[in-house]
Amino acid sequence: MSTLAIFGYGPGLGAGTAREFGRNGFRVAVIGRDPAAAAERAAALRADGVEAEPFAADITDSAQLTEVVARVEEKLGPIEVAVHAAAAGMSIRAESTRAVDRRSLELPFALKVYSSIELGRALLPGMLARGRGALLFSSGASEANLQPYLANMGVALGAQRAYVRQLAAELDGTGVYVGLLAIGALIEHSAVQLEIDAHPELIPDGLVLPRIGNAELGARYWRMYAERDAVEVEIGF
Repeated sequence: MSTLAIFGYGPGLGAGTAREFGRNGFRVAVIGRDPAAAAERAAALRADGVEAEPFAADITDSAQLTEVVARVEEKLGPIEVAVHAAAAGMSIRAESTRAVDRRSLELPFALKVYSSIELGRALLPGMLARGRGALLFSSGASEANLQPYLANMGVALGAQRAYVRQLAAELDGTGVYVGLLAIGALIEHSAVQLEIDAHPELIPDGLVLPRIGNAELGARYWRMYAERDAVEVEIGF
């Protein structure tokens, strides 16, 4: 049985992806900052018939990311597929492009850029030695479709996209697939969806955000992994 590791597992993207890969014979490493939440989410997967184990780590911390990769592989074997699913709440946003400064970029870059790079550095030696594997990254709408009220995240997503595209080109022909899923909709059951529903004033007047289910996202990630015919895929736009 192959291992899927979801870094930044949540009730939206993470849960949908775990169930889809679980139905296709993968065991799942549930990785999140909160040990209790990770344990609860792994238990929910097991109740659905998916083999799953929880692991606690803050993936914005380089040492914790490297250490949790070692723990997962020691317990579950080599990571065949890694999904970088970490996301941030609305509280970190810069409200306009002119408001973006160095400080407002620190967490977005730690969350979407630096941890993506560290994940690749931790997993690629093993994947390349085996001649197979996949690194799947999640992105959002604010880089592809400009949304100035999320400007600092958009800057970070642009940098993450550049890294993924370059990495994919470099790994072409190695057997290791790299893909980026750009999600242009609000993910049902996600922490951000709950936050926006509770505080609609966080969204600019007149803006209507489309919504997407986590099962659809999981199915799209599975297609990316199985078909391997595109580096960048958009959904929900």
